[in-house]
Amino acid sequence: MTFSSPILLLALIAVPIAAAGYVLFERRRVRDAAKFVEPALQPNVVDRVPGWRRHLPAAILLLAVTTFLIGFARPHAKVSVKSEEATAIVAIDTSRSMGANDVPPTRLAAAQALARRFLAQLPGKYKVSVVAFSSLAQVVAVPTTDRAYVNKALAGLRVGEATALGDALSTSVNVARGAPPGVKPPAGTKPAPAVIFMISDGAVDGGRIALPAAIRQARAAKIPVFTALVGTDGGVVTVPHVGGYVERIQVPPDPASMKLAATSTGGSYFAAPTAQDLDKVYADLKSRLGSKRKSEEITFAFAAAGAFLLLGGCGLSALWFRRVP
Repeated sequence: MTFSSPILLLALIAVPIAAAGYVLFERRRVRDAAKFVEPALQPNVVDRVPGWRRHLPAAILLLAVTTFLIGFARPHAKVSVKSEEATAIVAIDTSRSMGANDVPPTRLAAAQALARRFLAQLPGKYKVSVVAFSSLAQVVAVPTTDRAYVNKALAGLRVGEATALGDALSTSVNVARGAPPGVKPPAGTKPAPAVIFMISDGAVDGGRIALPAAIRQARAAKIPVFTALVGTDGGVVTVPHVGGYVERIQVPPDPASMKLAATSTGGSYFAAPTAQDLDKVYADLKSRLGSKRKSEEITFAFAAAGAFLLLGGCGLSALWFRRVP
């Protein structure tokens, strides 16, 4: 226990002084009573002697004063409080195949809408980050509680080229750890609980980091990956070429890589995400919240205890002796 104003603890010297004064007063009272009544005749004058009950209210009042004096010094104690820090990383595929309109209006627009629904369910105190990936993965919204900033980042996503799924997962893990790629967090630091919510059609194409290597990173960091697949087997994108030629390319989704990322990290795979599926992501994040030791001022507790003792001492005195000290 620590104190904001430890100098005020010097006032506790008054407690033993008051106790000594009480003892001297009681001895003097007994001596004065003996002058008027012989000790042998006291049983004929007094029905019964209060004994320990005479001193209990005074002892309780001294304890109340002690409690009040400690409270004046503004004590602080380490208490366990529920941690409210958590981070959700939303990784969205912006590869060329996400421009297919088999999920109207496009796969990318559907992914953006899904991300917004997910964010709407998260408590405002949770941080959110957005990672966009096509040929490369990049953080388009750093972890923040500013939902307007995050939604603006989501709205600004545009279709790119390839699908670097491994890079996306690796970048998301680094964001959750609070450290840039290849850099370990400072010793003794413990990142806040985090989950990764990846939305993609799952067709891995290119990238510098293989998906299995990125999965190992997520498992080492104990970060579950929840994956949502968008797209149907009828997905087609058109690619214009020189001379006006337009190439139509079929882009069916590939659930295998999405399932692998989820099942290997303790997350879940959703083929057609529903509101209940999004609840699972939030519930997992909430369940991972732990507690932390925090220094809290407990002056109120001492004040309440002192008041309780004061009322108790006065109450006993009034009940037993019909008077309040």
